[in-house]
Parts: sequence; C-alpha cells; structure tokens
Amino acid sequence: MKINFIEELRWRGMLHDVMPGTEEQLNREMTAGYIGFDPTASSLHIGNLATIMLLVHFQRAGHKPFALVGGATGMIGDPSFKAAERSFLSEETLLYNQEGIRKQLESFLDFDCGAHSAELVNNYDWFKGIGFLQFLRDAGKYLSVNYMMAKDSVKKRLETGISFTEFSYQLLQGYDFYWLYKNKGVRLQMGGSDQWGNITTGTELIRRKEGDEEGFFKAFALTTPLITKSDGTKFGKSEGGNVWLDPAFTTPYEFYQFWINQADLDCHRLLRVFTLLPKEAIEALESQHAEAPHLRIMQKALAEEVTTRVHSARDYQLAVKASEVLFGKATLDTLRTIAADEFETIFDGVPQTEISRADWDSCPNVTELLATTTRGEVYASKGEARRAIQQHAVSINKVKVTGSEQALAEFDLLQDRFVLISKGKKNHLLKIN
Repeated sequence: MKINFIEELRWRGMLHDVMPGTEEQLNREMTAGYIGFDPTASSLHIGNLATIMLLVHFQRAGHKPFALVGGATGMIGDPSFKAAERSFLSEETLLYNQEGIRKQLESFLDFDCGAHSAELVNNYDWFKGIGFLQFLRDAGKYLSVNYMMAKDSVKKRLETGISFTEFSYQLLQGYDFYWLYKNKGVRLQMGGSDQWGNITTGTELIRRKEGDEEGFFKAFALTTPLITKSDGTKFGKSEGGNVWLDPAFTTPYEFYQFWINQADLDCHRLLRVFTLLPKEAIEALESQHAEAPHLRIMQKALAEEVTTRVHSARDYQLAVKASEVLFGKATLDTLRTIAADEFETIFDGVPQTEISRADWDSCPNVTELLATTTRGEVYASKGEARRAIQQHAVSINKVKVTGSEQALAEFDLLQDRFVLISKGKKNHLLKIN
C-alpha cells in the first residue's frame, strides 16, 4: 500500500508548516523534493537526523529525494536564529566536510531504485559560474528588501546587527530552489521549522520568475518541528556537545548510551521521529513500558533502531555488551564471549594500564598487582588496595576478590591478555603484553 507522506508526518508529529496545495501535489504525482545540509563539519549530528528522516519518509512514499550539500552557501553561513555571524571556512575544509556528509546520507537513502532514486547535489556547482552582476539580475531584482527584512530570522538579527553577506543568505537559498526547479524538476523544499523563511523565499522567487497559472502553484514548502526535550531544553546535545553520526566523533557505544538514557516522557515522540516503526508497534511498546517502566522498554527499542540504522547491527550488539559489562550484571561468562578485536571497542574510554607478561607471571598476589605492578595506576598504595579488598569493593573479571593475598592463578586472562578490574562502579582494564 502506498504511503501518504503528509499523513505519515502528521501521526508522527513531524509536520509543522506546509504550504497550501502541497498535499494535493504529492497525491497527484511522484514529486521531487529537497533538503539542504550545511557542511560546517565533516559529519552530520542527530540535530540533522529529523530532517534526514523527512527524506527517508519522502522516498518511502514513492517520491524522489534530493539532498543538497551547501558548498557555496556554507561559505557564508545561515543567520537564521543565530546570535552572531559565523567564521568563514576555507574551500578545502568545505570540500572535505561535504565528502563526509555525502557518505553518511548514502546510508539512509537509496540512490539506485529507479525513478525515485535519491540524488546528491552541491550548490557550489552552479554558483561557481555565476558572476555578481548576473546574480543581481537573475535573482536580486525579484525580491524587495522589505520582503527580505520581514522574515523572523532577519528581524531578530537586526537588533544585534547583520552583515550584507548574511542578509543575502535567504536569496542564495531561494536561488537554490529556483535552480533545482528549472534543472531537476524539484517542486518541494523541506527543512526544520527555523528554515520556513528561507524556504518560502525560494517559492516566492520561483513564483515571480516563472509565474503561476491560475489556481496552480509550481513550488511548495514544508517544515518539521525542531526537537526539544520535555523540559523545554534543546534536544541533541550531550555533556560533550553534539552527538555526531560519525563514529570517529561519537563512538557507537556513546551514541547508544545517548538514546538509552532518554527520559520516559521524551521517548513517545523520539520513537515516532527517529525510527521507522509503524504506529501499531510504537503503541504496543508504549503499553508494555507503562506496565513495567523499570525495564525501559521504549528506550531499548529506540536505542536499537537508531544505533543499528546509523552504525550497524554489530555496533549495536557491541554497545549492548559494553553496557552490560560496564554498568550491568555481566559475569565472567559474559566477559569470555568478548572477542579479542572487540575489547578495544568495548573498553574505549575506560582507564587502561599495560604490563609485561613477565610482570604478570611474577606477581605474587592481588594486592601487589593492584598497587605495585600497575605502578599505582589502579590504587596508589598497597594499604589503599587492602582496604578496598576488605570492604569487598574489588572484583577481577567480575569475580569478587576475597583476600588481599589471593594468587593471580585464581583468575583467568581474558583472550590470554586482558584483565578487567572493577573498583566499586569504576572499571580499569589491564593489558598484558
């Protein structure tokens, strides 16, 4: 059964503003639509994920999605609801960032599925050949300063000051829409709700340059709400800043932890926006969660769906295993299931100490290992180690240490070279070389 794009967005709570006639256009024929992405970093983050999901739903509904990487507009920076002008990035940096974004978008959209295959475009490709005078004639003459100043995104910046460069941003974005309309047949631009002003500048530019037949619009606009938490704060930030889609910036384990730690009140909306689960499945999860909130059923489903989609099923399984080892009820048997090549991933970020095999073999007991052999990196002194053991606060490979004189022969080496020391709720990994 064909998916109705607008209805899908409505029940998911992903529809904010939509231009009249948009739904009729989408129901009438396969439509090309686009979203722009700002290449200010080499990775997108989960703040971009809601708009990426717009494109995913758009393609699933049988339409043709375009993802525009703003190689030209990224040189200027969008002033929309920003407090100050951003620093310019070099062309080399922008090109590098664009390539990173390109690879990430390819994991969400199908670029080889016939008529509604996704396409990637870069607005630098058409702006690089346009001179200043030509742009003023082709675009600038069609929109008045009064029209451009009436946009909320500009009004807010007039109070603190806005450069002509930033002021012209909406005109550049509007021209993007016009170029895609003329050259790619794109009829719809989508984005976050903060982009409504820029997007409608594009529809207005197309209307004024191309005209509209009576009762028939040629270009349309649609936005999705910005995601906020139940307490009103901005969604998508962690203590370390942005939560990135690139595993080099945010590891799959950190990514998984972000989702698993979401509040119950937020999960209802997050499941609708960031997963492809159908309505019936989400409502079933909500019912199960209500009956046993301590099981965190919604959080687990959310973390599985998003981590698997952004990274992989293997990365998700590793993140679950890491959580069990670091925070859960993992046992020695759990640790034995960890492959040698998984240790680096699971224990990334855990304090680590390397010792020689000779030091391990010659170490007489646990206290000596915890203080002397590990050069004070686990416990500062033998006395401190003994006190912790007496307080039953030390485990080796998830097995409680019962005496300060226990021989190391009583404990396994994991994969013949790793030892996990637990100090209360803190972990320390030994590597034997």
